[in-house]
This record gives sequence, structure tokens and C-alpha cells, in this order.
Amino acid sequence: MDMSRPMRIAQQISLVLISGSLPLLAACAGKPMPAAQASTAQSPQPFQVAQSQPAPRPYDQVASTVPVPVRLTSNHPDQYVVQKGDTLWDISTMFLEDPWFWPEIWFVNEQIENPHLIYPGDILNLIWVDGRPRIAVTRGVQRGDAIRVSPRIRYEDLDEAITSIPYAAIKAFLSKPSVLAPGQVKMMPYILSSKNKHLISGSGNTIYARGFSVPPQIGEVFNVIQIGNELRDPDDNALIGYDGVYAGEARTTRTGDPASLILVTTTREVLNGNRLLRDNQTLPLNFFPSAPAQQIDGSIISILDAISVTGSNQVVVINRGARHGIEEGNLLTILHKGETVRDRFEGGIFDEKVTLPDEPAGTMMVFKTYDRISYALIVEATSEIRKHDLVRNP
Repeated sequence: MDMSRPMRIAQQISLVLISGSLPLLAACAGKPMPAAQASTAQSPQPFQVAQSQPAPRPYDQVASTVPVPVRLTSNHPDQYVVQKGDTLWDISTMFLEDPWFWPEIWFVNEQIENPHLIYPGDILNLIWVDGRPRIAVTRGVQRGDAIRVSPRIRYEDLDEAITSIPYAAIKAFLSKPSVLAPGQVKMMPYILSSKNKHLISGSGNTIYARGFSVPPQIGEVFNVIQIGNELRDPDDNALIGYDGVYAGEARTTRTGDPASLILVTTTREVLNGNRLLRDNQTLPLNFFPSAPAQQIDGSIISILDAISVTGSNQVVVINRGARHGIEEGNLLTILHKGETVRDRFEGGIFDEKVTLPDEPAGTMMVFKTYDRISYALIVEATSEIRKHDLVRNP
């Protein structure tokens, strides 16, 4: 028997006990803990910039709750010139094996305008600070194929900054959502009545609407949405939303309260009480890919434009929202729930039931949160994504 092995174990236990007692000793002595022992665990916050919104929160002091080495991809570049059409997801997967660690490596240069934004033509440089990889940006001005590095502050239009995910991938869902949160429904304009008091309206009919938070403009287009069945959380049966059914398109012909609109096209009957949604919905998409600050264990409750199966660049709805700690930019792993099978080979009188492991199926990025639900885009799929698939922390 190797007698040195128990001694090594005892030494390791002693080291653990000593290191674990340092915070308590420091507290009792009324002295601050050494910097090496103090851990300011701050969860990554979503990176959002839009007109009429406050500037994004800095990421220069982001720390993980559990120190995990940041793994660079094997073929990562040391320098990359940002191209028009790139997304933060594309760039983070170019440098990182685990894209949700992007806030950990982003180096904030406060001497440049909008240091949290990345523009086409910018040069991303992989540098090392205290033995850790960081990404530093050098502002560049793109003119065709030529790149000129700008030595001075450059004032940028925020709309020119690259987005986290392709806006085109979620545009249809924003204007024609398949799921609506209860709070969202309450804020939407509604059809009060119709010309000649028709109970059911169709293409060419005039309708009257109220409840606009922003008055409509002449010619402005709205999508007509019918509020469908209730959606219940499979975990506790609580009401978390409603099915949203697209019914047609209406154009504003007269402002006022109520406003007048004409139904341009209809796909089903339009009823009094149906809701209206602006056709040109926009959403800030300048947030960093990040991991949720809290433990998430939810599921997919709806898939846009699909009955039960979908893949990459498709929008899904999950039964977790702001109250669960979900934020815009959060990445979640999608898993197929392991099936339960009978073990006919164990040899007992009765076949034992065995639950197989949950299997990873892809990755999603949250782009809009409500209280109990969130919208997410599937950014990576290794197999078919199904309704009721599980979603968890990466």
C-alpha cells in the first residue's frame, strides 16, 4: 500500500480548510479581505443601446459567479475587421468556444465614442491582460474595400452598429407574434367598432380603433391580431400568455379618437375587440451574448411558423421571463428530454423504468423578455428543435 497517498490527502484537506477559513478570520478581525480572496461576483448584464434609452452598462468589471477558464477557439484570429452583416453571435463564436463568455473578454476603452458598440470597419484585436484574453477595438472607417484607422473620436449613428442577431430573422415575429404576454395585450390598441356596425368585418371595410399609446399617422399600417387560446405554464398552470392569430392588415385613413382604418387584406374574419400591432416594429438588438445570472430550467412553449419542429434562425417562446432572471442577450442550451424506457435485461421480476439522459439539441439567444415568457432565436441547432424541449443554462 502507498503510505504517501493518505498524507497527500491530509495535506490537501488542510489547505482547503485553511483557505476556507480566511474570509471568516478577516471578518472577525474587522479588516478587509485580501484582493486575491475577495470575489465580487457580478452577473453579466444585457447590453442594450437604442434611441431615447440610457447608455449601456459597462462590462469592464464583469466576473463570473464561478471562475471558469475562457476557452478560445482553436482557429481564432488575432485580429479581425468587422464586416457589414456580421452579428455579435458570429463574432463571439469566432473567438470563443463558449460564446456566453463574451462579456468576460470585452475590453472597454472609455476614450472612444460608444465603447460598447461595434461597427463595420472596426478592428478587433486579441490581446492578453494579466494572463487572460481580452478583445480590444480600434475604430476604423470603411470605404469600400479600404479600411482607415481613425485616430480621433468618431461620432456614429447607433443604427449602424452591428446587432447581436440578424434583425431579419425576428422581424416577422415582432409584427405578427404567435404568442402575446398578458401585459402586452393590455397595451395594444383595439377595434372598437366598424362602419355600419358590422359584427364581422372583411377586406375593404372601415374600422374604428382606440387605445393608441402613440397616435397613428395617416397611411400607417397595422396588423390585426386576434387573441386566441390561453397559454398556461406546464409547471404550475399559471396564465402566461395568449395565442396571437394574424387576421389581416389595416391602413390608417383618419386620425383622432377613435381613429379610422381600412382593412387592406384579411386572412380571417375581423371582430370588434381584435388588437392592432404596428407593422414596423423595432427592437434594440445591441446586447452582449451572456449566460443567465440565475439557474434556468424551462421549456419551449411555442414555435413560430411551425407546428412542432424547427431549426436554426427560427423564433421560439419559452416559459421563463424577467421574474426568473432572464435578460435580453442570455444564451440557453436546448435539450431533448430523455425518454423513460423499461430495462428488460436487469433480471428482476418487474422491468425497471429507466430515464435516459437529456440530450443537447442547440442554443438559443433571448431577444425580448416579459414577466413570465421570453422570445428567443435559435442560433444553433444540432438536431430538430421541438415544442416542449427543455431550456437550461449553457
